[in-house]
Amino acid sequence: MDFNDLQQLVIDYGYLALFIGTYLEGETILVIAGFLAHGGYLQLEWVMLTAFLGTFAGDQTFFYLGRWKGIAFLEKRPLWHSKTDKVFDLLHKHQIPVILGFRFLYGVRNVTPFVIGASKIHPLKFFLLNFLGAGIWAIAVGYLGYTFGQFAESIMGQVKKYEMYILGVLVAIGLALFWRSTHKPETPDAPEE
Repeated sequence: MDFNDLQQLVIDYGYLALFIGTYLEGETILVIAGFLAHGGYLQLEWVMLTAFLGTFAGDQTFFYLGRWKGIAFLEKRPLWHSKTDKVFDLLHKHQIPVILGFRFLYGVRNVTPFVIGASKIHPLKFFLLNFLGAGIWAIAVGYLGYTFGQFAESIMGQVKKYEMYILGVLVAIGLALFWRSTHKPETPDAPEE
């Protein structure tokens, strides 16, 4: 597959891939999409809107799964126990900031909407705060990727020559981080004395 084929794939499936990626996870694909927006392959405004819609829809879905399945759902996932305990504690102390900013909290982003749903926070409250938080996150992280493209261009001069290599490195880093987060062995909770 040559450069033109890759470029066409990004143009044809970029927004769909971004929506699916932000629905499920988020940061890496949004940074890559922001980078591609700087290169002219995607429109930054559409990148941010698509990321907002994907992350908002995903988090609403996971909130309602947590609300529907409750604590029992979370207890059946032993790898999540330390994370869910941490999120419940944070939620108890700082409810509004946690709902607004959980996307920026490394290590607990994916489990947080389930926990918020299981905590019986009112759906309208979550909807409004999730709407605002998703917007802030999509703009901030999308612009970070766009700024990375500007930075790369200023460092390399003509980034067009190297952008597919940079994209490859970003994808490799993203895949490595994803693999690490899904294959990282959890340390068992210390026994209570």
